[in-house]
Amino acid sequence: MDIEVEAGVHLCVESLGEPDAPALLLLAGGGWSMDWWDDELCALLVARGLRVIRYDQRDTGASTTWPPGAPGYTGGDLRRDALAVLDALEVPRAHVAGLSMGGGVAQCLALEHPERVAALTLIATSPVDPAVGDLPGPAPAVTAAFAGEATVPDPADPQAAVTALVEAERPFAGPGAFDEARMRTIAARVVARSRDLAAAGNLFLAAFEPPASTDLRTLAGLPVLVVHGTADPLFPVEHGRALAAAVPGARLLEIEDMGHQLPPAPTWERLVGAMLDQHVPH
Repeated sequence: MDIEVEAGVHLCVESLGEPDAPALLLLAGGGWSMDWWDDELCALLVARGLRVIRYDQRDTGASTTWPPGAPGYTGGDLRRDALAVLDALEVPRAHVAGLSMGGGVAQCLALEHPERVAALTLIATSPVDPAVGDLPGPAPAVTAAFAGEATVPDPADPQAAVTALVEAERPFAGPGAFDEARMRTIAARVVARSRDLAAAGNLFLAAFEPPASTDLRTLAGLPVLVVHGTADPLFPVEHGRALAAAVPGARLLEIEDMGHQLPPAPTWERLVGAMLDQHVPH
């Protein structure tokens, strides 16, 4: 479905599962359309009784795009988009799961609108609270990847565009955790569905715009699950440990050899079980 979140800004949204089931809102990482939330994982979550909601964030998939290099929005708009999606689907409260940048948006959403968040699952992300300091930086290989010349997928050559997307994900995966066939299937759908592949980089340029308070201690009492890989090259595992320690009562699920990525398929039963343990209410 298509929803208008503000004048002239439309998001492509998909709702899976029974409309009256407990809602799980998925917030993707920077530059990711909803396709990167693997269909099989979404199906598993639905089979376990959840209503899974995912959407193309601005500048991705079939949603509104801006010229590459010129995002017309901020991080605050991204979390207002999440609220607009919930409003459009008449969901008063949802379990919110965010990966990487989506995890930062999820934290800010819970801090700013706690009445809309029933639980949090924060995957491969870092604390938004600047009081949580002294965290290690990215691995040299990832720093070099960011410093290098970015390869912009050419939509005129779909196969080359798919390969470019797959290779862009490879440096972030943990050892033995890169499922190339699965990545290629997802990338093919991303290429086929995207209005402007080059626009996805705008999400990394949008100003952060923090909420009024970034004190993660105020999330005490909210069920929070932090999921982090021991081989994350962008946010080393210390980021996940610090995030879990910063939120009173938060649980930490460390996944051996997982990198900066969606948890690998062999871990999904464990992941979904931990998410369901948060007892998401209607």
